[in-house]
Amino acid sequence: MDDFKYLTIVEWVKNYISDKQLSSGERFYSEKELCDIHNVSRQTVRQALMVLESQDIIWRKRGSGTFVKSAKNSVVRNNFNVGVISTYFSDYIFPSIVTGIEKVLSANNVGMQLSITHNQVFEESQALKAMLTQNIRGLIVEPSKSALPNPNMNLYEEIRALNIPLVFFNAKYPWSNFPCVAMDDVMAGRLLTDHLFDLGHKKISGIFALDDMQGHKRYQGFMNSFEQHSILTAEQNVVWFSTSDKKSLFTLSKNRINELLRNSTAVVCYNDSLAVSLLDFCKKENIKVPDDISIVGIDDSKLAKVCEVPLTTVRHPHQLIGEQAATKLLEMIANPNADTDDILFTPELVIRNSAVKSILYI
Repeated sequence: MDDFKYLTIVEWVKNYISDKQLSSGERFYSEKELCDIHNVSRQTVRQALMVLESQDIIWRKRGSGTFVKSAKNSVVRNNFNVGVISTYFSDYIFPSIVTGIEKVLSANNVGMQLSITHNQVFEESQALKAMLTQNIRGLIVEPSKSALPNPNMNLYEEIRALNIPLVFFNAKYPWSNFPCVAMDDVMAGRLLTDHLFDLGHKKISGIFALDDMQGHKRYQGFMNSFEQHSILTAEQNVVWFSTSDKKSLFTLSKNRINELLRNSTAVVCYNDSLAVSLLDFCKKENIKVPDDISIVGIDDSKLAKVCEVPLTTVRHPHQLIGEQAATKLLEMIANPNADTDDILFTPELVIRNSAVKSILYI
C-alpha cells in the first residue's frame, strides 16, 4: 500500500547511494523516475524525499532536480533489520509514531520491515510469522485487540525462545513481560475526568473501547477520578464498544447514546476519533456542544484541532513514543541484559472549546 511505501523508498535510496558510491553533488533520480521505479504515486515519492532531505541524504532545487548532498552522508548499508508491526498506519496518530521509529533506526543504519495488521489477530500472526522468516534482529509491535485472549501467545513464546528482543508500543498484552512504551493511559483518563469535575460537572459519562488495554486503562483513570470525588455510580454511565464496531456505534446504539447524553452534562471519549463522531451525532440530534453537553477526547490528534468544535483532549506524544520504542529495542539488541521496564509518558491536558463550566456550577 502506498500509505507506508515511502519508508521502503527511503531505505532503497540510502542503499542505492551506498551501492553506487555516489558522490556529493551528483544528480539523483527525478520524482517521476522514482514513481516509475517503485510504481507509486508522486505524493508517496515526495514524502520519502522530504524524509531523506531532513536527514541530509539529498537536497533538491526547484527547476534543477534532486542531488546527493555530501559524500560524508553517503549511507552505509544497514547492519541488520528490525520488524515493525502496527495496527494501522495511514491516519490518526500512527504515521507520526512510525516516523519516530524510522528516524532512530535510520540514524543507526538499521533497516525496517513494516507490516500493518488492521487490528486483526490473524493478520498479526501472519506478520509475526513473516518477520521470523526474514532474519530480523528485533521487533517493535503494537498489539491487536490487546485486552482480549490472543491466539498468538505461542508465537510470542517462540520469539522469546529465539532471544529476539521485542518492544510493544501503545499497549501490551496482560500476559506479556516484554517492555512497553506508551502514554500513561490511566493518568490520561483521570486527568480529563478531574478537569470536568473542576468545571463543576457531576453527571459525567464515558465511552470506552472494550477490546484494547488503552480503553481499559483510560476507563480505570475515569473511575479513579470518580472515587476520588466520592461518587460511586460512575460505571452506570459507561458505554463500551468494540473498535471494529465503532463506525456503527452511533446507529446501532442510537437510543443508548441518546439516553447517555440526556443523563449527562459531559462525556469522556476513548479517543479523539470517537469524540469527533460524537460531535457529529450531537449535531444531527440538535444537541449543542458545549452549551448542552461537554465532550473531551484523548490523543490530541489532528482531528482535535480541525473539527467543528475544537476538542479539549490529552496530548499523546506520538513521535516520541516511536523514537523511544526504537531506542529501547536497540539497547536490548546491543545488551541482552538491558532493563526491560515499561516506559510511560506523562499526559498533558490540552484545553480547547468542547468543555465548559457546568450550568449547575455557574
